[in-house]
Amino acid sequence: MKSYRKELWFNTAARTEFINITPQVEAALHESGVKEGLCLVNAMHISASVFINDDERGLHHDFAQFLEKLAPHQPISQYRHNDTGEDNADSHIKRQIMGREVVVAVTGGKLDFGPWEQIFYGEFDGQRRKRVLLKIIGD
Repeated sequence: MKSYRKELWFNTAARTEFINITPQVEAALHESGVKEGLCLVNAMHISASVFINDDERGLHHDFAQFLEKLAPHQPISQYRHNDTGEDNADSHIKRQIMGREVVVAVTGGKLDFGPWEQIFYGEFDGQRRKRVLLKIIGD
């Protein structure tokens, strides 16, 4: 069995962004040489997410609006976590809602997706350097 590890790095321009990382994951899968197996995609930061959904701008707008209603950034004083001097408690909550990681089956050397599925990096406390781990295993 083969094992391949790669990190993807991001520095977003905005506090909240959704980035389609499917092309980078597909490139890493090709580099790995794995034809049958599993691909783990994991946000390595507690204020970011990785999820699978449709690459549709309106949907991403809806995600951002929904998350902001559930866990608004302001006022930062509403969160006990921010008593430590942080201002990102909302980002931690948004990450819990959107998820930490995804696992995608690899079949015939390709990501085995359903219709419209793509992999996204969700940033909720951006404007600084963060990473995603790719771990691909199989034959």
